[in-house]
Amino acid sequence: MAIVSSGSPAPRNPLVAPEAVPQDEPILREDSLRPRRLADYIGQSELKQVLGIAIAATRSREEALDHVLLYGPPGLGKTTMALVLAEELGVRCRITSAPALERPRDIVGLLVNLQPRELLFIDEIHRLNRVAEEILYPAMEDFRLDLTVGKGTTARTRSLPIAPFTLVGATTRAGSLSSPLRDRFGLIQRLEFYGLADLQAIVQRAAGLLQLELEPAAAQEVARRCRGTPRIANRLLRRVRDVAAVGGHGQVSAELVHQALSLHRVDGRGLDASDRRLLQLLQDGYGGGPVGLDTLAAGLGEDPATLEAVVEPFLLQQGLLQRTPRGRVITEAGRAHLLAALPEAA
Repeated sequence: MAIVSSGSPAPRNPLVAPEAVPQDEPILREDSLRPRRLADYIGQSELKQVLGIAIAATRSREEALDHVLLYGPPGLGKTTMALVLAEELGVRCRITSAPALERPRDIVGLLVNLQPRELLFIDEIHRLNRVAEEILYPAMEDFRLDLTVGKGTTARTRSLPIAPFTLVGATTRAGSLSSPLRDRFGLIQRLEFYGLADLQAIVQRAAGLLQLELEPAAAQEVARRCRGTPRIANRLLRRVRDVAAVGGHGQVSAELVHQALSLHRVDGRGLDASDRRLLQLLQDGYGGGPVGLDTLAAGLGEDPATLEAVVEPFLLQQGLLQRTPRGRVITEAGRAHLLAALPEAA
């Protein structure tokens, strides 16, 4: 399975072409931690069951897989699942993102070059512009492109057949997709946050690939602090590896994990400095709230959209923060955690 990224011709990039890297060289990029097959993909059991049935049925019929929409919070494995689908089907996966498809020729160029049954992965698909969406409609339904040739009174429409393909769209905001586009996906699946057991297994697997000897308690400690997200787990594990390498530790203990992640101000529940600053401002500056988003953003020196999309979701999920009609409010659990976590992160 090859991975092709869209855009202007450029030298092959090993980040999107794993087979281009000699097998005898150690690979320590994040791509090296991605599972290649469905059996190696940890967690998301319902998603794997649904896609496993679809893959088996598609292979038996020798057809292109139905179009797939994957949605959910960032870092849960949407891109990885697209690559796994391509590997299971034995086809290439062409990778792009919606912001890169600004002009009609960008998406037309991708579609006409697709080979039969290939996957086209579009990240942030909710950001597609109207023109790109309208080009996709007949391509997804009837595997054809409707192109307008000429201008004014001489304009005419030509239909160009394209190879049957599978569009895999990924988004963190499924509600922002237009209904006509969303309804053209045959499989619509949400990725959920991971449980502690699955995260611990992911950390142990990644540690093995990174040749890092990790005690079970240490793997659990990383899993507890990664906010239910494999991408964050892998990032934290690398920071632990750095500390272990500098300190000459052959085996990583839970205490070493605590020491390493405390340097990065990640507390035992996975909150970082930005999370605690928000809770601290709510508690000390506004008596626990309610406080409007714009007021909080001004007090923290953050963009309101960033605060709402990046910082707040995990605090809400953990029950440390509440949104009310009058503004944000810190909960009792938030107060208790802030009191316990601040000495640890100091």
